[in-house]
Amino acid sequence: MKLHKNDKLLFIGDSITDCGRSHPVGEGSSGLGHGYVAQVYALLRSIYPELMLRVQNVGNSGNTVRDLKQRWERDVLELKPDWLTIMIGINDVWRQFDHPLSDSHVFLDEYEATLRELVASVRPKVKGLVLMTPYYLEANPEDPMRATMDIYGAAVRRVASEYETLFVDTQAAFAPFWDHYYTSVLTHDRVHPDATGHMILSKAFLDVIGFEWSGNKKSRKQGELI
Repeated sequence: MKLHKNDKLLFIGDSITDCGRSHPVGEGSSGLGHGYVAQVYALLRSIYPELMLRVQNVGNSGNTVRDLKQRWERDVLELKPDWLTIMIGINDVWRQFDHPLSDSHVFLDEYEATLRELVASVRPKVKGLVLMTPYYLEANPEDPMRATMDIYGAAVRRVASEYETLFVDTQAAFAPFWDHYYTSVLTHDRVHPDATGHMILSKAFLDVIGFEWSGNKKSRKQGELI
């Protein structure tokens, strides 16, 4: 487990992170929204109560990486997290498809350069950093939006490698599900998942930080006694 006692874990991103969280900073059982951030908090709190971890959510619905840059000082640097998780890029890609004539698209070069700039600004200030790729809930990798999303995901992988952050390939996390179910089971628009989809994101995140699904030592011992 990579998190330590009293660490503060901050999540930033778009609507997938936001999920109805409280403003200005979502925190606590009623403030983290109803998505993967709240699920992560509940699992960390239940399995690792001794760590007294603090989780905050500053995801904003509709955000692109350009929006993150505009609020980075207030919503990240001033909050001084020990650990930061960034998942951004879905709107950067989506707007190119549902609003193709817009003149405000965030194309790949800007996306990658801005993400690199943000990561560079915070990397020395945190104990740990987790970069999560954007995704599109589509099993066919040749679908145009899915293919573009994969290109943006590859950019996240490059930045994660460059700055030696933890990395979560969310698109890959969904892949096993498509062996059994059609994509509409999880989502109405191939972007916003239901609780099961959020749990897939939660598990992918928790796996990369070393979460032990069997519980901590005390819990395992109690399970053995039962």
